Amino acid sequence: MVGAREMFYLRELYAKGYSIRAIARITGHDRKTVSKYIKAQLYPRYKRRPQKPSKLEPYKEYILSRLREGMFNCNVLLEEIRAQGYAGGKTILKDFVARYRPLQRAQAVQRFEPRPGQQAQVDWAYFSYHDGNRKRPA
Repeated sequence: MVGAREMFYLRELYAKGYSIRAIARITGHDRKTVSKYIKAQLYPRYKRRPQKPSKLEPYKEYILSRLREGMFNCNVLLEEIRAQGYAGGKTILKDFVARYRPLQRAQAVQRFEPRPGQQAQVDWAYFSYHDGNRKRPA
């Protein structure tokens, strides 16, 4: 499909005296396309495509009933609806279930502060210490 600017450009070239064949060579469009848009009264518009039903549509009632029971595990739900004949993928199921999944709140953590010198913390490190004249690994 040719956009409004492109259509204006085609008409401009035609008004300057270029042939349809020459315009087609310049723009890379087919001659029939160039001719169609030069003769068109209105600018081209995209047509809305009819919405296709989802592969998940026949199974939504069952899934909603399982969600009301508290089953939010998509792997389990996928197995159950595949047994009923579902041929779609997991992502569409996950997107559908995500709308109904309750929000998870992070649990509050009470901060623990030891007194100075009471505790030492080291992450993924080796610690060795000297005991008199000897060095001891941890």
